[in-house]
Amino acid sequence: MLNFHVLTLFPDMIDNILKTSIIGRAIANGHILTEVVNIRDFTNSKHKKVDDYPYGGGAGMLLQAQPIYDAYLSIMNNIKDKAPRVVYVTPQGKLFNQQMAKELAEEENIVLLCGHYEGIDERVLLEIVTDNISIGDYVLTGGELPAMVVVDAVSRMVPGVLSNASSGENESLSNFLLEYPQYSRPEVWQDRRVPEILLSGDHAKIDKWRCEQAVMRTKERRPDLYEKYLNEG
Repeated sequence: MLNFHVLTLFPDMIDNILKTSIIGRAIANGHILTEVVNIRDFTNSKHKKVDDYPYGGGAGMLLQAQPIYDAYLSIMNNIKDKAPRVVYVTPQGKLFNQQMAKELAEEENIVLLCGHYEGIDERVLLEIVTDNISIGDYVLTGGELPAMVVVDAVSRMVPGVLSNASSGENESLSNFLLEYPQYSRPEVWQDRRVPEILLSGDHAKIDKWRCEQAVMRTKERRPDLYEKYLNEG
């Protein structure tokens, strides 16, 4: 079973996302477990202060090392197995992809650290973080949404989370290919017809058509992935 531990200043934001859709059902069914830890509960400040000005000057405030580290230790006190992967979601990290999601899904415990303000004291990052991960080359107001992107993508790789076991194998980014186009009823909508091959009942031909479409779509829309498909797929 995979356990997610989220270090955040906004636990309600995380809880609201975790309760919904497939992830909510996965938690209810015991396929994954989640723990949301409020960093503010571990500050030594009587005013619950967790940030301060950066040494050397500069705009904004930094999250301090002490409350984050103590929040992390509270998680470690309950983990009996090997040390967890600790993921800091940051624009400075390695770009997150499907292969990374599959790799993380093999872990027993993943700690996700959500930053805020102008960042986090470097010393605690060096002390606890094992993986710096980015979900894209842009900056958000906090790490909660990126952390939930990681949770969602990784959870889908855990056996039992998806109702259809093959859904995670035949979708976009499997083997570096985007997913083929899909159609549902009616057969004609806005003068656009469902491709005849999908109505044929010949599953071998359908599979071949879908593969061809996936390759064509990847070449047109994501030439970077198409090159990986040619070289590694």
